[in-house]
Amino acid sequence: MFDFDVVAGETVRDVLDGKRAEVLGIVSDAYRSHEAGETVNPDSYFLRFPDKPDSRIIALPAYLGAGVQLAGIKWIASFPRNTLAGKPRASAVLILNDYETGYPVACLEAANISAARTAASAAVAATALRPDGYTGTRVAIVGGGVIARNICDYLHAAGVAPDAYVVHDLHRESGEALVAHLRSTQRRAAAFTDDLGTALEAETVVFATTALEPYVTTPFKPGQVVLNVSLRDLAPEVVLAAQNVLDDVDHCLKANTSPHLAEQLTGSRDFVTGTLAGVLGGDVPVTADRPVIFSPFGLGVLDLAVGAYVLEQARAAGSAIAVPNFFGETRRW
Repeated sequence: MFDFDVVAGETVRDVLDGKRAEVLGIVSDAYRSHEAGETVNPDSYFLRFPDKPDSRIIALPAYLGAGVQLAGIKWIASFPRNTLAGKPRASAVLILNDYETGYPVACLEAANISAARTAASAAVAATALRPDGYTGTRVAIVGGGVIARNICDYLHAAGVAPDAYVVHDLHRESGEALVAHLRSTQRRAAAFTDDLGTALEAETVVFATTALEPYVTTPFKPGQVVLNVSLRDLAPEVVLAAQNVLDDVDHCLKANTSPHLAEQLTGSRDFVTGTLAGVLGGDVPVTADRPVIFSPFGLGVLDLAVGAYVLEQARAAGSAIAVPNFFGETRRW
């Protein structure tokens, strides 16, 4: 009952790199559990700084039943200026709590967990929203950072096999690095473009940027699939011209995300087509007569689901680090 483990980032990465197919299934199942009411996923809490308006640290508390029976919280920092020094933008930890006693059972490095669950959710959406596959199509990646790289890896693991990738980033070196990664890991045609318009013409467009406000103002075309992972790239008019699939409606319509701006503009949520879990369950149809945009706010229950799996694998492999006597008191009297 009083065991407490630490799972370091290297261990987390090793587990996840070899288990992408399993993580895709875990994320898909977690979405279904959330839709079925088997979770508790309160609002995220944002810590912001007056002298660093682009930076924030976010707390994502959650509980996941459905055989996992864990509560927990992810504490994730996003400091975009880190990239100027060649450092990753995000860092995070995940605390897992036993549901029976409330005692914390583990602390995991969670930047890798967060990136994996984000990328897996994009890949699950990609396969669900284009069920006929990706042969004969191009996928454009807007943004060339860690999240973009993970999305590409998970798209590949999910069987998304386009004819070619197009990469656009304001920082050419990052975009070229992602192109090289795609060529070496997927053996697939990939090219960098410094023209955003060229990227936006692809049949599937993935946004993985640090944008704080919309800059894409032209609506997409019928049949295009847009994975709006970074959430703030699209003007509300672009959102309103599409079918909109969200991970969670209440969570996504806040914090000035593109869907939230659309709600503010119209005073209505009528533009929301449904949730990804609804699409997965066959209850929410999408059609080819309009573009479809998937906007995932990012749910704490996904971090719990993936984190619980990582902890299980690390303990089984003996790579979790036990912390003896972590709790100062183990008896009431």
